[in-house]
Amino acid sequence: MTKTVILGTLTVAALAAGAAGAATLDDVKARGKLNCGVTTGLVGFAAPDANGKWDGFDVGICRAVAAAVLGDPTAVEFVPTTGKTRFTALSSGEIDVLARNTTWTFSRDTDLKFDFVGVNYYDGQGFMVPKALGVSSAKELDGATVCIQTGTTTELNLADYFRKNNMSYQPVPIETNAEAQQQYLNGACDVYTTDASGLAATRAAFEAPGDHVVLPEIISKEPLGPLVRHGDNDWGDIVRWTFYALVAAEEYGITSANIEELAAGTDNPEVNRILGTEDNLGAMLGLEPTWAKAAIAAGGNYGELFEKNIGENTPIGLSRGLNAQWTDGGLMYSPPFR
Repeated sequence: MTKTVILGTLTVAALAAGAAGAATLDDVKARGKLNCGVTTGLVGFAAPDANGKWDGFDVGICRAVAAAVLGDPTAVEFVPTTGKTRFTALSSGEIDVLARNTTWTFSRDTDLKFDFVGVNYYDGQGFMVPKALGVSSAKELDGATVCIQTGTTTELNLADYFRKNNMSYQPVPIETNAEAQQQYLNGACDVYTTDASGLAATRAAFEAPGDHVVLPEIISKEPLGPLVRHGDNDWGDIVRWTFYALVAAEEYGITSANIEELAAGTDNPEVNRILGTEDNLGAMLGLEPTWAKAAIAAGGNYGELFEKNIGENTPIGLSRGLNAQWTDGGLMYSPPFR
């Protein structure tokens, strides 16, 4: 009797979760656009241009999901969020997915009831200071004033690092990266701390980037990636596998330039399954057979998105590092499409 009750409860829970996921997909289709939460503006990752068009590495994830679900990478409403507002926007349903520099942590995954669908950038927290300060190590920052975004993991990491090294600091709380940049350049703080990628993006926007230095210490692990609400299992699968389609595309040499040629059929079954010419993986997601093809065509594969927006040949100047493919010594690794 007890076993029957437990199984019944699990079945009801599973059906409820499936319904929640289906509801999100249905809502997006009925609305005709994806509501995607992004940062308020971080060059290279997510920022609007002079005409209000959003572009960047994280923006590419939003457009790929829109292409996979709606067949249109431009069918996205970008919702700027801060460190404080991002989780409320997601949990309340204001946005369908959060794709901004957000760290996957235990409490966010469990206590806040979110599902991180993957890591699109492996990062770590660092420090930036004016070169004129004459500092070459974070361990020389005792007594410094530090600009730090509220509602982020960087607050706790900063406190831990200074405590461990018997140093003191004076926090200067800020809400957005734009505010941090202004405060830092105006001398309201000696140091700006955030993810190292964010520091590189911020410095690239300065009139004199060479006047500022990112210190060598990386004091944390910051696996950044898109997330959805708990219970949206079907929706989570869509966002997860859309991201992995971009990663797998790079591994298998599917690019924005050759995707049409490869979509005609290849001798690689994995490529065929990704592009929808063999089997029909899209049906398992409630999407068209060419969902992944549309996602990849939206902005290119993972490597193309990286190089175009934040790579070494951009003002951001980030090397692949941990974000290289696993075949090149990095951590980018897609599960099989089969």
